[in-house]
Amino acid sequence: MQVDVIGDIHGCIDELEHLFNELDYKWENNLPIHPDGRLPIFIGDLTDRGPNSIAVVLLVYKMVIEEQTALYVPGNHCNKLYRYFSGNDVKETHGLETTVKEYKSLDSKMQKKVRHAFMSVYENSDLYLDLPEVNAVIAHAGITEELIGKTSKKVKTFVLYGDITGESHVDGRPVRRDWAQSYQGDRWIVYGHTPVREPRIVNRTINIDTGCVFGNALTAFRLPEEQTVTVPSLQPLVDDKFNSFD
Repeated sequence: MQVDVIGDIHGCIDELEHLFNELDYKWENNLPIHPDGRLPIFIGDLTDRGPNSIAVVLLVYKMVIEEQTALYVPGNHCNKLYRYFSGNDVKETHGLETTVKEYKSLDSKMQKKVRHAFMSVYENSDLYLDLPEVNAVIAHAGITEELIGKTSKKVKTFVLYGDITGESHVDGRPVRRDWAQSYQGDRWIVYGHTPVREPRIVNRTINIDTGCVFGNALTAFRLPEEQTVTVPSLQPLVDDKFNSFD
């Protein structure tokens, strides 16, 4: 097995297409296919904030559900959009408002198609992926060694939101512990969720959310090669969105 784990896209469809090109995928019937049979894995947060969340949803749906040429794990933004599409009363904030605006601009037939596509992807996904073939676990916000193999409410909270303390920053973002520092497992933990300027490797963990939607870059992590591939963002830089762990 050879995989390409793709960081948080957040509606940045042009950068995603550029990344597939950099990874040497070929486009067949408007879908990226790697000649060596490599498997793309989307690490969640497909939508919100970026310019074209609908296009990302439809591409991922074709790859994951229709063609079964890719895998996906959900992120916190995915969870919120799923709850919105399910009719729950969720606040249209922190980026969801951009996806909802796109969605509401569509005619009713297209709305139905997009809602079905996204809900199908979400409902058919695992919370995280344990891939012994490449000695890695793929989880949106990470996972600790003792949680691997479990699917409790605690696990769901961790893989969607990270190791949250229950406190909040001034801007409303939850305060998170730097769980990667204490990870001692021998499997790679590949995650995103928290924007960093460069792929961040701590022990056998790697954060590949390089803040594409905030103007930095979109990153993939290739296994078993343990190689990162990055393309620049086309979005304006928002300097204060990046986390420093120093």
